Amino acid sequence: MEKKDLSIVYMGTPDFAVESLSRLVEEGYHIAGVITMPDKPAGRGHKLQASPVKQYALEHHLPLLQPERLKDETFLAQLRSWHADLQIVVAFRMLPEVVWNMPPMGTFNLHASLLPDYRGAAPINWAVINGETQTGVTTFFLQHEIDTGAILRQERIAIADTDNAGIVHDKLMRLGARLVTQTVDDILGGHVHPIAQEQMAVNGTLHTAPKLFKESCRIHWHQPAKHVYNFIRGLAPYPAAWTTLQLPSGEPLTLKIFEAEVLPYPTEDPSRPAPGTLLTDHKSYLRMAAEDGYLDIRSLQLPGKKRLATDELLRGFRFADAKIVG
Repeated sequence: MEKKDLSIVYMGTPDFAVESLSRLVEEGYHIAGVITMPDKPAGRGHKLQASPVKQYALEHHLPLLQPERLKDETFLAQLRSWHADLQIVVAFRMLPEVVWNMPPMGTFNLHASLLPDYRGAAPINWAVINGETQTGVTTFFLQHEIDTGAILRQERIAIADTDNAGIVHDKLMRLGARLVTQTVDDILGGHVHPIAQEQMAVNGTLHTAPKLFKESCRIHWHQPAKHVYNFIRGLAPYPAAWTTLQLPSGEPLTLKIFEAEVLPYPTEDPSRPAPGTLLTDHKSYLRMAAEDGYLDIRSLQLPGKKRLATDELLRGFRFADAKIVG
């Protein structure tokens, strides 16, 4: 079978999924249809916003479905009518067996970690938060338990100490697109040799990558400064780490922090500020204390305002006598 004769249904939603779809289209694979999430309200006006994958599909005149429910009989009938040989899932949602078991060549998923490590919804964020020095992408056949299917291909990259989650996301997005087309070629050529995840060599403890919620993005200052630094970059630029200040008026103020650097306490100075202590000259720097050093805050955001460099923000806002809460 030639790749132009292989009928593929592609499922995905965010920008991360557009890269792989775009590569498939550009390399001449036949996309029988695209499935993405229904439009969702976004922005201050709560206008319905199409997903990046939908926008790409419309621009390239690809057949499109946006089911509310993946077990809906009308949707399943439409999906069957595409007569897909293979389905590919990239950053979509959990599929019922009636969907992933439909095509004769199966359904495979691209996951942004080196499975079986970092199974879950936020593998990129958690890898950076945990200070990993490498990560990667994995393609695997879907089965009942999420992120547990037999592995088809993997490729790894280094995580630099200065990389944030956004940088790693973009690296893996491009690497993953290449891995997707390589996996399709393997399947098309009959060269797949799936490996059960239980047979994969694992060094150390396996990590999970649960979905991130607002409270799980709160900074806890009673930790080593390097841990706080990794936490900040692991959540930047989205959803962003945050902390709460108490102003002299008693009002709370939530700050999102996007970029920081570690400043160890001077060895010649035996005094140690309490974690959460705020230090600023009101002109150029804003520092917040952790257990063993300061986080020199480089960019941050006030509620309802845009992200600014620290010196820009200090020109219009004073942190005099503000205290970090928690």
